[in-house]
Amino acid sequence: MRRTTVATAAALPLLLAGGLLAVTGCDAEKKSQKAELSVSGAYMPQPAMDDMAAAYFTVKNDGGKADTLTKVTSPLSQDVTLHTTEGEQMKHAEQLEVPAKGELALSRGGTHLMLGKLAHKPKEGEKIEFTLHFAASAPIKVQVPVESATYRPKS
Repeated sequence: MRRTTVATAAALPLLLAGGLLAVTGCDAEKKSQKAELSVSGAYMPQPAMDDMAAAYFTVKNDGGKADTLTKVTSPLSQDVTLHTTEGEQMKHAEQLEVPAKGELALSRGGTHLMLGKLAHKPKEGEKIEFTLHFAASAPIKVQVPVESATYRPKS
């Protein structure tokens, strides 16, 4: 009987360590199954009109799970909408996917934001606040610089 107790007592730390490793492994696996979002390259060309503007940026996802951009808000406009471009046709989008280990690129001639009913006409050098809202991830606030109307980001 004593040998069994000693053997069990000696094996207990190994069993616990194995259990802890399994739990740690699960935690690491869960982390890799989350979206890890960041925003870069944001800009707004100085609008030509007083009541309408567009904005562009890239949402990068380094995580192992996709997320969805569901809306964008800004103090500049209560009317911020997501759009895609198919051929020459601009279409309203309810949401945009940010793929796992990928990115969502908003750019001229492609997917972009439209702002209507502007609170004021932004001027070059100004920074406009945007909040990006996602289906699963926390919102991200971005300060978007207003660039010249002809600005083209370096590739």
